[in-house]
Amino acid sequence: MKHLFFLLLSFSTFAQDIHFNSILVDTHNDCLTACIEKNVSLDKDLTGINHSDLARFKKGGVDYQLFSIWCDGEKANPYAWAMREMDSLYAVAARNPDKVVIAKTWKDIQRALKEQKLVAQFGVEGGHMIDSDLQKLETFYNRGVRYMTLTWNNSPGWASSHADEKNPEYKGHKGLTDFGKTVVKKMNQLGMIVDVSHVGETTFWDVINTTTKPIIASHSNAYSICPVSRNLKDEQIIAIGKNGGVIHLNFFSGFVDVDFFKKDAAFRKNHAAEIDSLIKSGMQTEYAFTAISDKYPSESDAIKPDLEQLMKHFDHIVKLIGVDHVGLGSDFDGINSAPKQLKTVLDYPLFSQALIARGYSNKDISKVLGGNFLRVYKANN
Repeated sequence: MKHLFFLLLSFSTFAQDIHFNSILVDTHNDCLTACIEKNVSLDKDLTGINHSDLARFKKGGVDYQLFSIWCDGEKANPYAWAMREMDSLYAVAARNPDKVVIAKTWKDIQRALKEQKLVAQFGVEGGHMIDSDLQKLETFYNRGVRYMTLTWNNSPGWASSHADEKNPEYKGHKGLTDFGKTVVKKMNQLGMIVDVSHVGETTFWDVINTTTKPIIASHSNAYSICPVSRNLKDEQIIAIGKNGGVIHLNFFSGFVDVDFFKKDAAFRKNHAAEIDSLIKSGMQTEYAFTAISDKYPSESDAIKPDLEQLMKHFDHIVKLIGVDHVGLGSDFDGINSAPKQLKTVLDYPLFSQALIARGYSNKDISKVLGGNFLRVYKANN
């Protein structure tokens, strides 16, 4: 509870200096999908609509955002959907050349940071979006994709997801097929970081035994603190540390506190008719849940965990592998619930405040906010 006391204090000048003088990298934000689903534009004021928009990224201290490219396994043409999402950010960047740069080289990144523009790149969330085609993977890279999550909750045929590996009815291949290993090797060759969030344990260990470059978990937490299959077990965390990779903390309440799921199920049951109506209207299921959570904020806030619960994941990972292997992968705009204090991208400074309260040095805080990811990025390129 002593850490909470510090968070209740005003955000000090000292804390502001550390937060805003560090390079903050968030490896996972779904705002492009959210903007398409809600028919809004990222360069407009989306307060009360999205967790994120272009202006609020800057106000929250975000310097470098990897924008998630996502669709579920039900889309008829996932590759085309991915290209549409990328096109939407290219359009925003074209309208706002003074604010955002889609960076494709290390020089692009350095220049954008020097000019205080948002560094923008893409992270494809789900290998199904390449349609088992290495040429499409290369096209993604050329457009600015700098990591790919090998699976989402579905399996692309060449890698098995956490959801399928725990499903007794799943009859597909577990782990990486020969083609899956070729995908990993191609990503290493291109300079595209391999992301193991969402993958099954068999796939995870196949990746560890195949990759020649450091990997990331772009938005995952610690299984020991919250035992759900989307989180990483201790032996996986240790393996990522040995690989030189980074685990980026996910803000989703269900991956922070396992008790959230029971509370959330009751909340969804109370609003089932409205959720079904949104899904029937064409909204993807994940965003229907988010829309209802936004509509009833007092109900949804009441079931959220506290920021301190997220910090338990941070502490656990640091204890296992050190401060050089943790970062931020919020999952903002792809989740319907986050810790109470982390409502939007404006609240990132509270995470820095929590690190200060724990006694971390300026150097270590800068590593966590972005330096660790930058190390992995350079090691892959």
